[in-house]
Amino acid sequence: MTKDPTALGLPPKPQLPPAGRSTPSGSAEPGPTEPGSTAPAVGAKGARKMRGAQRQAEKRALRAQRRALRRSKDVAVFHGHHVVSGPDLQQVFAPTQELENPIQFRHRLVHGVILTALAALVIAGVVFAMLLSRGDLVLPFGQSRTTAALACPAATFDYPANKDVRVNVYNSTLREGLASAVAAELKNRGFQVGTVANKTTNYTGPAAIVSGAAGQSAAFNLQRNLAGTDYVQDDRSDASVDVYLASGFSELVAASKVDQTPGLLSCPQMSPSATPSATSQR
Repeated sequence: MTKDPTALGLPPKPQLPPAGRSTPSGSAEPGPTEPGSTAPAVGAKGARKMRGAQRQAEKRALRAQRRALRRSKDVAVFHGHHVVSGPDLQQVFAPTQELENPIQFRHRLVHGVILTALAALVIAGVVFAMLLSRGDLVLPFGQSRTTAALACPAATFDYPANKDVRVNVYNSTLREGLASAVAAELKNRGFQVGTVANKTTNYTGPAAIVSGAAGQSAAFNLQRNLAGTDYVQDDRSDASVDVYLASGFSELVAASKVDQTPGLLSCPQMSPSATPSATSQR
């Protein structure tokens, strides 16, 4: 949009000369006259010359106006263009809201940090529990009591009733559901089944039977139901028995073929190195 020169403090646009041919004395020769006029008529060639002169005069006036705008000392004009100032911007972009209270900002920041820390703790707790349940993380204080006796018990044991035996079943293999399947079969045979879970061990036979001195008779019973097992004694005071199913385990002895005659505990690998090293559940 063209600015009014007078509004910018510039000289007005010069007036164009009248449409007529100049004379040597400086006066314009009158142009073509209308019908009925007594002034002499101007030819077509003269009319073209007048129009060309008029256009040249307009161009010179426009160039002079642009030069005046460029030379103007008005700070609001730069090379003939209006400069946008701070007040102009404030009118267009009016502030929509006041600055936030610094105290409220600090409170929100503290609350955000606390919520983030709580969320991180919850996630870490879930991950920690998953690692423990899968056995990927081993805690020293979570290991079972598996200190082996250096000598295999030499006493002869009678076969106790299945209902009098309390047994915990642990799966130390990669076979999913092995401990649950064996525990269900032992329960069908009348055993008191306690904990059923996954625990790792360095024992590589079919299964390890672990008990304290009070549970040796119950361990003898379980050895007759799980063929080829090794007995390991620990320092527990109750009569419970732990069964660690290892990589060599295949299946229980058929219930009808269990030998219930008196006998000895079987512990051919009993030594500190043969002790099952149980870890936390997984």
